[in-house]
Amino acid sequence: MAGLAVDQPGAAPHLHGRLDDDAEATTAFLAHGARLLERLPPRARRDEAQQAAATALAGTLNDARERFLRAHAEEVYETLTDGLSRAVRVEELLERAAERYPGLVPTAATVAAEREHMQGDKDGAEIAQGLLLAHVLSVPRAGAHLIWAMQRPTPEALERLEQFRATGALELGKVRVRREGPAGVLELCNPRHLNAEDDSTIPPTEVGVDLLLLDPDVEVGVFRGGVVDHPRYAGRRIFGSGINLTHLYRGQIAFLFYLVRDLGYVNKIYRGLSGPEHRPREPEDTTEKLWIAVAETYAIGGACQLLHVMDHVIAERGCRLYLPARREGIIPGASNLRLPRFVGDRLARQAILSGREFVAGTPEADLLCDEVVEPGAVDAAIARRVELLTSSGLINAAANRRALRAGQEPLDLFRSYMATYAREQAFCHFSPTLVRNLEEHWNAPNRTA
Repeated sequence: MAGLAVDQPGAAPHLHGRLDDDAEATTAFLAHGARLLERLPPRARRDEAQQAAATALAGTLNDARERFLRAHAEEVYETLTDGLSRAVRVEELLERAAERYPGLVPTAATVAAEREHMQGDKDGAEIAQGLLLAHVLSVPRAGAHLIWAMQRPTPEALERLEQFRATGALELGKVRVRREGPAGVLELCNPRHLNAEDDSTIPPTEVGVDLLLLDPDVEVGVFRGGVVDHPRYAGRRIFGSGINLTHLYRGQIAFLFYLVRDLGYVNKIYRGLSGPEHRPREPEDTTEKLWIAVAETYAIGGACQLLHVMDHVIAERGCRLYLPARREGIIPGASNLRLPRFVGDRLARQAILSGREFVAGTPEADLLCDEVVEPGAVDAAIARRVELLTSSGLINAAANRRALRAGQEPLDLFRSYMATYAREQAFCHFSPTLVRNLEEHWNAPNRTA
């Protein structure tokens, strides 16, 4: 490519320590870099030299973003949240950042345009989202405030709460919730994709979790996979297939899928809903309930991750419990933080780094399950466990739950982990290795979405 040597923006601007001045210099530098990137053909049409130039340019721009965020992440967060006076979810936080600090993170239009490409043909604009969130989460004050904001009930749940209380059941698209006695049951219903998770399942799942936590008539939550119609599993329930790998390969999974999931409904199951005021010295002052997971057929990837935040796991004998992180090329949520508590460090490393699988009914899997029952006995086991968990009073149960969590995974430990996760997962999500793994292990090019 003619003029390739000049297709770099030069040295990153010198920072002086004043937010407004440094923001002006950094955003100007990022804008110049974006114009240079626009001069290149789309990734799918670049030759080797052009792609090398694009990779180098993207690295230079991300370095500039990180230099700015190392100096000003807390001030940026304060600006975007009106001095920490508002609960701003991750999605809105990034929208505000794109408007207030152009180029620091991509605009919604840029993300939408990238979504039109296969995963391997993207430039990785969303990596900047991971960098911003990583730096915010790495600051104790800002990170704790963001986690609090993500634990607030969603507006849709608040809007639909009275309807749910009146009817005892709601269809939320690919999720349904219903009340059965003192239990609130959430079913993931994505039968065509064997109850896999994607960008369309995360919002209704979070709404469903919120509703069960908000409804005072629900004493314990039950998380279960719905019945699927795939010929191989027709009529059976599947707890979950994890992230939809075909959607991932085809570029239809946003980077925010990971952060919204783990800071959203998964953390709400584990920590409960936060109150309207952020009280940093009272992180355990939440609305929470006990949760039962019902693992049937298999719990793969993200579904297996869910077992680590449940209070009781009922598993169908022979159910596969599996974290295929190595074969996918991504980090399995917060399993790297939580799985060692259950199975020990050595087995956790085997599961995450080498793909070791657990099967309900074997001694190793017993470390992940509280009871293993025959396929025909699952419903009776759920009824028994709900009765046992609700018979001793929920105040005592919630208190013990909080005490366990304070000792095992205090909020600051989770915040620090999520800071690392946000950054590392961003680079994993756009790694050529991920695409290669999906082609090799999933036959992704030949699967239909």
